[in-house]
Parts: sequence; C-alpha cells; structure tokens
Amino acid sequence: MIGDFYSANLAANVVELLPNLTNSVWVTPFYKWNLIHEDPHDNKYVDGAIACQADHIISHDKHFNVLSKIPFPRMPALNMNELKAILLA
Repeated sequence: MIGDFYSANLAANVVELLPNLTNSVWVTPFYKWNLIHEDPHDNKYVDGAIACQADHIISHDKHFNVLSKIPFPRMPALNMNELKAILLA
C-alpha cells in the first residue's frame, strides 16, 4: 500500500523498520471478526488492532467508518486530523 503512494524502496524500508521499533508489538490474530464487508482486505488491520488491544485504528479509508456503528468489539477508527486533535489536547 505504501508503495502505491510512495516508492517501492520507501515501502521496503518501512516494512523493515516497523518490527524493530521498541514500541511495536508483533500480533497474530487468532480470530477473524470480518467487520468490514465492503473491502474484506481491510479486516486484517481491524483484527490486528483488536488482538493487540489498540485504542484506535488510524486510517483515511472510508471502509473503516463502519466500525463506529459496531458496538462490539469496539474499535474506533480515526483519521489523522482526529488523532492530531487528541494528541494536542
């Protein structure tokens, strides 16, 4: 996905960097919630966020908007501007 917007080289660097950060956690979801029906490929991100007990999932992808209507499991989706407002509050 990063390679679609930026260069393939940058995407490879990000993929190599993320698992080595001290504040990253490797998670293997053991349950597939299948909460996003419009784009099933997005479910892997939601499943990972739920498995690691994330507070939010950050995306500008409109398919994640459905998460606000699902009471359980609760996984709020925010865009970057909403995250920035929380961090600066």
